[in-house]
Amino acid sequence: MISFIAAILCLITGYFIYGSIAERVYKIDPSRQTPCYRLQDGVDFMPMSPKRVFLIQFLNIAGTGPIFGAIQGILFGPAAYLWIVFGCIFGGAVHDFMFGMMSLQRDGKSIPEVVSDELGRHAHIIICVLSLVLMVLVGTVFCTTPAGLLASMTSGWGSFGTTAFWIALIFVYYFFATMFPIDKLIGRIYPIFGIALLVMAAGLLYGIFVNGGGVPEVTEAFADHHPTGEIPIFPGLCITIACGAVSGFHGTQSPMMARCLTNEKYGRPVFYGAMITEGIVALIWAVAAIKFADSLDVEGATPYAKLLNLMTDNGAHGVNPALLVNAVCTSWLGTLGAILAVLGVVAAPITSGDTAFRSARLILADFIHLPQTTISRRLMLALPIFAIAIALVFVDFSIIWRYFAWTNQTLATVTLWTITVWLTKRKRCFYIAFIPALFMTLVCSTYICIAPEGLRLPHVISYSIGAFITIACLILYIRWRSIYEGKTIQ
Repeated sequence: MISFIAAILCLITGYFIYGSIAERVYKIDPSRQTPCYRLQDGVDFMPMSPKRVFLIQFLNIAGTGPIFGAIQGILFGPAAYLWIVFGCIFGGAVHDFMFGMMSLQRDGKSIPEVVSDELGRHAHIIICVLSLVLMVLVGTVFCTTPAGLLASMTSGWGSFGTTAFWIALIFVYYFFATMFPIDKLIGRIYPIFGIALLVMAAGLLYGIFVNGGGVPEVTEAFADHHPTGEIPIFPGLCITIACGAVSGFHGTQSPMMARCLTNEKYGRPVFYGAMITEGIVALIWAVAAIKFADSLDVEGATPYAKLLNLMTDNGAHGVNPALLVNAVCTSWLGTLGAILAVLGVVAAPITSGDTAFRSARLILADFIHLPQTTISRRLMLALPIFAIAIALVFVDFSIIWRYFAWTNQTLATVTLWTITVWLTKRKRCFYIAFIPALFMTLVCSTYICIAPEGLRLPHVISYSIGAFITIACLILYIRWRSIYEGKTIQ
């Protein structure tokens, strides 16, 4: 339990200390007018209170990410604590804050447009395709899971209790959330769901201290405890826990809130703060999951084996963390827990899916320079996106999820390199993004070589290729940086 408490304190301290450093590196200007006033259009650019923006940003980037990812990540062992703490403070929160502020400075531009400004036109096209693919995958995976769970809960309702019915209903909601002005649906219901997700985390935090079961300490962190051993702890852990540590999906969400932020001084609490909050939620779920599993009386089984067994669904879903979420909440929190479990495994993913589709529309609109002030123009972009997503619903869920995870972290890597270049051009402390960019380059390049859904190469070869690609990126950056010596961009 000492490691868990220390990890929570480190995350909170990281917000005040390292968050302040990131803020100084960016050089915020509270007197500068934000785009929500200059470009107010009644649809996407709308002033909102900082508390409201924080809650929307938190739910945008969270959903079930810090829940499902953390539960699966703790199977590797207490190394998950270290990745959540250090990944969140030095990687994910810097990624979210710096990119959110860069987007704010560029009138709320989406991620491909910002990347294009820093890395060039070719990178712009690649990142646009990568971002759109990620958004469609997010919308798809965060539809099929809640639809399946809703179908199981309403199995006696005839045709209204089928997975197809719930998928259709969720997509109808997605469509309206994508098309309507941001303050009509998202702006009204997201703060409520965001508060509920925090209440769930607070309840679980209490449950961790009052319920039985052991919690592994960080002294065991350097051993791989995963029961299957299918993927090694590095880079497997860094891909499994994305939301809660480092996630490229966040970079696609930040521009939405950059278009609603009323002052630059709110950037750190909204962008850096939401990421730290998500890290705390992830840490709570990781510890709650392993402690609950350890409390079960199963002779001869390790806590990690018991946890994996709790998540095993004999149906089509395979490993399904939603089963563990339901078991923990109902056991520790009673009736309230059951309600929160439904919120966590049904409402939360849906609220991530709708903003994914909205982000996809905005990314495509920025790419082709099409204003979104009329419904017909929004329809023109939204319909093809939804058509592709609906087709993907029929693809095996586990396959979509694995490719989503790798695409997500690859996008984070590109974004961190973009931030590095932006800081370098302005003669600022680029190391704040440069070191995480190098690390994530190693993670993503190694994972695609070693993973079952990747090239399936031997470990030694995979690590060698990952190291080679990382060193190559380092050399390219050093050569590029030499071009800009002596130049200053304000």
